Amino acid sequence: MFVLYPALRPWHDESTAAGALAAMSADTWVPAHTFAMIGIILVPLGLLALAQAVTGTPAGRTAITAFVTSAVGSGLVLPYYGAEAFGLHAIATQAVSNPQIDILAMADHVRFDPVAGTSFLAGLLALGIGAALAAVAVWRSSLMPKLSAAPFALGFLTFLPQFFTPAAIRIGHGALVGAGLLWLAAALWRTGSTR
Repeated sequence: MFVLYPALRPWHDESTAAGALAAMSADTWVPAHTFAMIGIILVPLGLLALAQAVTGTPAGRTAITAFVTSAVGSGLVLPYYGAEAFGLHAIATQAVSNPQIDILAMADHVRFDPVAGTSFLAGLLALGIGAALAAVAVWRSSLMPKLSAAPFALGFLTFLPQFFTPAAIRIGHGALVGAGLLWLAAALWRTGSTR
């Protein structure tokens, strides 16, 4: 999901009205953001599986804390993603036929609302902390390769800054998160098969 999100997201200069309109009205805008939302929902579920796998090890409590922190983070981030995916697309779709709509002002209202922005920031921070705690839990558990959660943690700790980078870096970031999650899932899978 995290690979598909930036790979399918339409990339235009959203600081211009034409670029914002082209990006947000594109047919791939909603599916791309929906992939991100699905990924954000699935991460805490994966961390719950991690917590179950390391129960009874020195990492058990840390893994539970990682799950809870990530679940809270997901809950805080998802409304913003919904507004971004569906709200901005609806505004852009209307702006295509009504050039009177100031798409940049409307997008700023959606993206920079103080409550929405604070919730999104807090959610991303919680997701990053949850991923870091998961990496610590994997390290402490001695059940999986010690670094098998490190790329996942790095990807989630850099989730916020990557929003301020060019498309190529954001696509690369999605690949890092995807690869990190696959490595962690494979390590977790092998742990389950050896128990």
